[in-house]
Amino acid sequence: MPELTVYVYRKCSTCRKALKWLDDHGLTYEERSIREQPPTLPELQKALTTVGQLRPLLNTSSQDYRDSGLKDTLDAMAPEAVFNRLMANGNLIKRPFVVTPNAAFAGFKEETWAQRLL
Repeated sequence: MPELTVYVYRKCSTCRKALKWLDDHGLTYEERSIREQPPTLPELQKALTTVGQLRPLLNTSSQDYRDSGLKDTLDAMAPEAVFNRLMANGNLIKRPFVVTPNAAFAGFKEETWAQRLL
């Protein structure tokens, strides 16, 4: 079983680019659909610990984010309340979302991925 789990949306060009990067670097991973099977509470908590803030975990460019009102309420919300929203709607999570044994993070930047995964 791979130690790397990657939550993606297959129609997302950034997700496809990230998966290609993983393949090009010979990394094995388990791919999950972020919409059908969003990250779990422990995975989201691990991401908050890794990143240190909630906002970088959110897909702020999505229509779901704009419609949710999170932009205006996020700073006043408890992390668990935000996580409940994210687990209920995978579109709210920045993608790809990566979980390793020691960390979790969202988004794709080659430099960051190289530092964290190679």
